Amino acid sequence: MQPYIKNRKTLMTCVVLAVLFFSFSAQGAELPKNLMVFASTDSVTTWDPSASYSVELSYMANIYEPLIWVSPPGSSKPFQPALAERYEVSTDGLTWTFYLRKGVTFHDGGTLSAKTVKDSFERTMRMGKGAAFILNPIKSIEAVDDNTVRFVLKNPAPFDRIAASAYAAWIISPKGAGKDREWFDAGNEAGSGPYMLESYKPDEEIVFKKFDGYWRGWKGPHFDRVVVKIVKEATVAEQMLDAGAADLANRVPIESSRHFNDKKCCERIVGPSFMNYALHLNTQVSPFDNKKVRQAVSYAVPYKDMIDVGLGGLGRQAVGPIPYGQFGHDDTLFQYTHDVEKARELMAEAGYPKGVDRTVLFTYASENAVEKAIAPLLKEALAAIGIPMEIRPMIWSAQWDLVKSGPKGAQDIAALLWWPTFSDPFETLYSLWHIEEKPDWNFSYYRNPDFDKTIKAAYSKTDASEARKLYTKAQQMLIEDAPSVFLFDVEQPVFKRKELKGVVVNPNYPRAYSWYDMYKD
Repeated sequence: MQPYIKNRKTLMTCVVLAVLFFSFSAQGAELPKNLMVFASTDSVTTWDPSASYSVELSYMANIYEPLIWVSPPGSSKPFQPALAERYEVSTDGLTWTFYLRKGVTFHDGGTLSAKTVKDSFERTMRMGKGAAFILNPIKSIEAVDDNTVRFVLKNPAPFDRIAASAYAAWIISPKGAGKDREWFDAGNEAGSGPYMLESYKPDEEIVFKKFDGYWRGWKGPHFDRVVVKIVKEATVAEQMLDAGAADLANRVPIESSRHFNDKKCCERIVGPSFMNYALHLNTQVSPFDNKKVRQAVSYAVPYKDMIDVGLGGLGRQAVGPIPYGQFGHDDTLFQYTHDVEKARELMAEAGYPKGVDRTVLFTYASENAVEKAIAPLLKEALAAIGIPMEIRPMIWSAQWDLVKSGPKGAQDIAALLWWPTFSDPFETLYSLWHIEEKPDWNFSYYRNPDFDKTIKAAYSKTDASEARKLYTKAQQMLIEDAPSVFLFDVEQPVFKRKELKGVVVNPNYPRAYSWYDMYKD
């Protein structure tokens, strides 16, 4: 494919960057201080900020901005100002008013106003793509004046967490809001963030340059350009770091990761993430229609071994479905342990003292290295309690199609990597376990009306402490009913040259590091 290059000046810039890049990589020398090279595994599915719902978040979060940001762990406040300086919510939780920052200019010369915000949200709602469903609570949007925008909701909802979402909440320039997806996917953008998209070669290279008119200014050390090299092979990313041909990478081989801090040139930092893995059991078909059998599986799983083999140790056993650090997580919830004898006792109580009389089907996404690595461990664990298992890797789309075909004749166990769209438990709990007449994301086909009522009540609470209590109650139901085995929460490693500073891991924005805050010492 040919790169998307906007003009002749940009073409010359790319040539200069290429010469610089290969010159420095050939010499094994450090890259210039005003240039960062990011060896990334993340391809782009779309550049449209209203439709984006995948790993291009790595880049979108440096082009676009929301009204507010969710603060990283350890912050004194849950949210930080972005394009809105502050906001208010009515006592009934239905009216949210945002007061916008003045003097903000977009990359295309447009200016921020309440109408800009209104048009951005309405465009995303109208398209209905990607994560647009998180905006369903919105009843109306009003531009009160140039710098004040008011959202009225149909029902109470945590709109601050929605407005700070990693998806569907980006503010688009006045010109960009009128463009279609094809215009964006031709390599155009309409953001207000610190970096502009300069050129794009699909699955190969993306070049960004700093936006001179960025409202935060450019005092202090910053990068003039960021070059993203799309690198699918983990060994290649590691070699680029070792040679000084890259400053940052989001993946190296698991074995190298374990000892990465032994290198003189580089280091690994580890932060939290809201990504987690679970095994979803088909609750509508024998043997997993029996709660005791499902509980037995939760006791049979070797959690520590799976974390070590699948993640290289970079994870911890999950406590329920909501990961560590996310709002709604509760460390006091019951946690299953690896206890084969307890699992066998439950199997006997369920009527299977000698095991089940058929082979159950386990599916996983063939492109997911973690799921591939833990599959043999799961097969061995289930065999130990009398459940023979077939392992069937499938491309993700085929696995999902099988799930959506319904419980009869579908898989018995499905592995799934999940991360939330926005920092509230409702989306995760609703998507994965609410009653669905037509299967979509409820991989376990779980049906519990009390669970559905509880999470909906939690979502409507404006008092965070009341919402937490209800979310804890809902998670207790899942842990007791065991429709899923909550395996582990993923810790997020970042691999970098030692001279690169300012890398912050914010689990609310997976792998979306703020380039503006990074520099070379």
